[in-house]
Amino acid sequence: MNAHMQGPTQPRARRDLRIDISFKTMLLVVAALAGCWLALHLLPILLVVVVALFLVGTLNPAVEWLEHHGLKRSTGIAIVFSALLVTTALLALLTVPALLDQIRALIVREPEMRGQIADVLAHHRLTAAMAPTLRNVHYDAIARAAAGTAFAISSRALEIIAYLASSIFLALYVMIDRDRLRGGLFAMLPRSQHVRLSRVLLRLETIVSGYIRGQVLTSALMAIFVFALLALCRISNALPIAVFAGIADVLPYIGVILSIGPAALAASAKGWVVVLIVVVVLLAYEEFESRFLVPKIYGRALRLPSSIVLLALLIGGTLMGIVGALLALPVAAAIRMLIEELRVTLPGEQLDDAVVRSRDASSEKEYAQRSQGVPAAQAAAIAIEISEDRQHEEDDIRAVDSAAS
Repeated sequence: MNAHMQGPTQPRARRDLRIDISFKTMLLVVAALAGCWLALHLLPILLVVVVALFLVGTLNPAVEWLEHHGLKRSTGIAIVFSALLVTTALLALLTVPALLDQIRALIVREPEMRGQIADVLAHHRLTAAMAPTLRNVHYDAIARAAAGTAFAISSRALEIIAYLASSIFLALYVMIDRDRLRGGLFAMLPRSQHVRLSRVLLRLETIVSGYIRGQVLTSALMAIFVFALLALCRISNALPIAVFAGIADVLPYIGVILSIGPAALAASAKGWVVVLIVVVVLLAYEEFESRFLVPKIYGRALRLPSSIVLLALLIGGTLMGIVGALLALPVAAAIRMLIEELRVTLPGEQLDDAVVRSRDASSEKEYAQRSQGVPAAQAAAIAIEISEDRQHEEDDIRAVDSAAS
């Protein structure tokens, strides 16, 4: 009744929601997914390239220093790589024989140490049942069970050595063919982006060198601390064990385990009290290093806040383990650098955009004048030279501001 009195109802207007996805967007999504799939399957190769680029960024300043002092680039490369190989061989000769001696001494003293542990267990009611088992250990069964694991570990170690050798040779080839590779990279981009690309490359090299300086400093401090600790405890082979601890400190998380093992084995000749002291003190130093030294040293070298350094290490280690922790800091510094170079203003940050853009325009104008009509390789060298001058000016300004504050 009421429905008839109200008259016919008007139909509601229909709204059709259409989502149009362009072919270009679909192509970009497919390309991104394919790139992720390819990166996961080629992860070892990508790591070889990354390690090679780290070597290039580390060794190239030394080669350029030799070039500036009158040597040919090829001669400088030969000298630097020879020094690298000689240093690696000396470190191996200093550490490997001492570690093998510690293993041999442990094998000789193993029955005595096992008997001492069994005697301690036998004197306690809760652990007395374990003493006969420990005294009658059958190594044949243990060796058979560990044979497969040992083979897998040795195969993995050989694979890692092969990848490291590939990285070294790739770095050598990149440094030898620097001009052609750089020219090819610059040729793929429009010349309006060459100055910015050259700044990015220079700052990446600065990030790598800063990371290496930080790593050398933390490793040196670890080696000095271990040497002082072992020397105070009057433990033999203190120097080679300290050098090994400094090298192992490069590896996050497992470096402390690799360092404590040889130190504890060497201390075992002095008794269990000395072993306990060495282990506890090294663990305490590792905690001090990871919580205080690493954020301070790397934060200063990479110009990152200490909180970002610690957070990057946690994220990298969680996502990719040791490799992720190794790459976390330079990746974080590179991301921050790209944000600055792309002129992205972060929330809460104020920049004098007019001054920055004026400097950019001046550099690009100079580059356009000097690179007109020259090939890509020569244009790349001009862009690098302009960016180096710009970087020196910015460093001088930053130093003046720091001194004034």
